[in-house]
Amino acid sequence: MLNRDGFQTAGEAVTGLRDYIISSGLKPGERLPAERALTAELGVTRNTLRKALDALEREGTIWRHVGKGTFVAATADDLDKMTQSPVELGRQLTPFRMMRARLAIEPAIAREAAINASGDVIARLNATIQRMRAATSWKQYETEDDVFHREVAEASDNLLLLSVFDQLNMVRRAVAWGAVERHSTRPSVDHGSFGEHEEIVLSITNRDPAGAHEAMRKHLRSVAERLFGEV
Repeated sequence: MLNRDGFQTAGEAVTGLRDYIISSGLKPGERLPAERALTAELGVTRNTLRKALDALEREGTIWRHVGKGTFVAATADDLDKMTQSPVELGRQLTPFRMMRARLAIEPAIAREAAINASGDVIARLNATIQRMRAATSWKQYETEDDVFHREVAEASDNLLLLSVFDQLNMVRRAVAWGAVERHSTRPSVDHGSFGEHEEIVLSITNRDPAGAHEAMRKHLRSVAERLFGEV
């Protein structure tokens, strides 16, 4: 049975929006029409549209900037083309080399975030930290951890840096990390990354570029040490 928006499921609304992006010929970096125009074009309510936008943002197809609009990160066709190179590169990288790349890039992005972050992004970072602390499984924690690091990149307010981060993340996902041994079903309350994430956000909130750079570097070195025992 169709709902009032003409879609049988919320997933169909997501598919409809994704198809609209492709058929409109929108390229990465180009802005989508305003929500009012999209609701009319797709025949959906604003609430349904926002759920679809949230889904596409989580999968990395779009990104949003409060006050500026919604932008295409990559269309489905672009992703098919783009993933060939990152996937192949990921297969050639060891996890250790991948972490070294993150150490070179992400602290610099955090520095820019401390200079340019909007209040909205800072609020989202704090909300993500709370969701990480409340995670009931490692999978849920890792999903929120991915969101956190991308939000830091969004906070830089620099489309090129966000694109660099997205490419880095695509390569990271292609690296063969092997099985990570877990001794619990969820992160412990004193899991080191909790405090490290909070230090990053505190430095960004305080507009402390050097502090944000160092906090991100410290966090990634800590992650590397847990994985490899060295960096």
